[in-house]
Amino acid sequence: MAITDVFKTRQFKNDIERLTAENNYLNSLLTPEMRQAVSINAEIQRLNAEKQSVQASVEALTQQVQTLNNEIQRKKAFIIFMDDEILYQDFGLYTPVYNLMNSEMYKDKLAVVRERQKNMIKNNTAAYFPTNFTYNNSLAQGKKLVADNVKQILRAFNNECEAIIDKVKFNNVESIRKRLIKSCEDLNKLNAKMQISITPSYLDLKLQELNLCYEYAIKKQEEKEEQKRIREEQREAQKLQREIEEARRTSEKERSHYRNALHRLEIQMQSANEIERTILEERRLEVQRQLDNIEEEIRKIDYREANQRAGYVYIISNIGSFGENIYKIGMTRRLEPMDRVDELGDASVPFAFDVHAMIFSDDAPALEAALHRAFDDRKVNMVNTRREFFHVTLEEIEAVVKQNFDKTVEFTKIPNAEQYRESQMRRRQSGQGELVRQDAAETVQAAPPSPAQTTPAQTAPASSVPHVSQAQLDPSKQYLRSKWGIYEMPNPYTVCLVKGPRKDLKLVATV
Repeated sequence: MAITDVFKTRQFKNDIERLTAENNYLNSLLTPEMRQAVSINAEIQRLNAEKQSVQASVEALTQQVQTLNNEIQRKKAFIIFMDDEILYQDFGLYTPVYNLMNSEMYKDKLAVVRERQKNMIKNNTAAYFPTNFTYNNSLAQGKKLVADNVKQILRAFNNECEAIIDKVKFNNVESIRKRLIKSCEDLNKLNAKMQISITPSYLDLKLQELNLCYEYAIKKQEEKEEQKRIREEQREAQKLQREIEEARRTSEKERSHYRNALHRLEIQMQSANEIERTILEERRLEVQRQLDNIEEEIRKIDYREANQRAGYVYIISNIGSFGENIYKIGMTRRLEPMDRVDELGDASVPFAFDVHAMIFSDDAPALEAALHRAFDDRKVNMVNTRREFFHVTLEEIEAVVKQNFDKTVEFTKIPNAEQYRESQMRRRQSGQGELVRQDAAETVQAAPPSPAQTTPAQTAPASSVPHVSQAQLDPSKQYLRSKWGIYEMPNPYTVCLVKGPRKDLKLVATV
């Protein structure tokens, strides 16, 4: 160490001692408030430094999250859902590409597309491939290796297309389309080093085949439904013809019977006295009236046989099977239209149909078509036009009938639904509770109680309970509606057979 360094060290120590003394002197001059302010300022500086550190960490994490989200979105593009349950919940409407007239035209078009695929494979235009590839320094071996790989990639693609196109349905068309495209891209990536790839033209033919196969299946189903409708119309026409023939035979037999009776009465009247003539005249008039009625029936039968468009338009419902405000609007040419209604209420539905109106029209198909057009956007089945069920009110149907039919029609407002109502009553009596159809925001409504189940002791003054319009009913609970009020149903509901007022009903509103 030099002598100058020793003097500098002493100078530094003297400066430190001097500065420490000055600092202590200044600290002694500080008031408690000033010391607190200095401490707070130091804490603020520390917190600011910590805040900047946290912000830097947050920005780094945000950037990392954004990177992960981008990666998730990128990988989602490669996900193809094939699970039916997922596809049923989220599928788009398929827009037809070809709109051909019948299934045979689709079949011919499909054959043309498949023939074009075969020609592309035959002409070596279905895939791109190198022509100067060598293997073991041999061009011939290289060409053979390329040809084998081309055959392999096309065979793999064709097999996968055949397997998945066969499974196309209304809810997975787009998923299968994406799967075809992804399969093509994956095979191209696997053969990228060999410079072999499936051409876009060949992929487009496979996508055309997919559309044609799906539309062909739809058209086949439509034709099947149309053939079913034609067979049903033929069966109806045959039944009508049998009914007409049977009715004519019965009427002609009765007409022959009454004509013979009338002829015998006329012969008896020729040799009868005055009193007998009076009695025979009354009997002759009665027989003549019966004969006129039979003649009128025969004229109606002849008219129905000659007029192919005369028939009945029926409006029926089945609240036990489909709920309220669901009506079937159909047409029948049968002489006895209720036979057709009874056939509809066979074992395929749990309850029989109730008739709200039966309208005879000289042009029944036109009246039926007018009603169907008026409620076209209210169909229950928007796809199959043969399902003639509509979600409308009876008042709306009645208004359209009045616009298109110039005669008076009687409508039955409230359906009998005898078996349904009796079934509900038996369930209540057995303590099972009613079968209900309940939407998320609707209140379960029970049928009105019988007089034995409700007594005047259950009533309460209108001022002590809320009015029905003001009552807030809990959708998760069941309520018993009666002319005395709305009662909260006990859980579980049991029938009280003890004589006297019930104690398990809680009045929540008056009507």
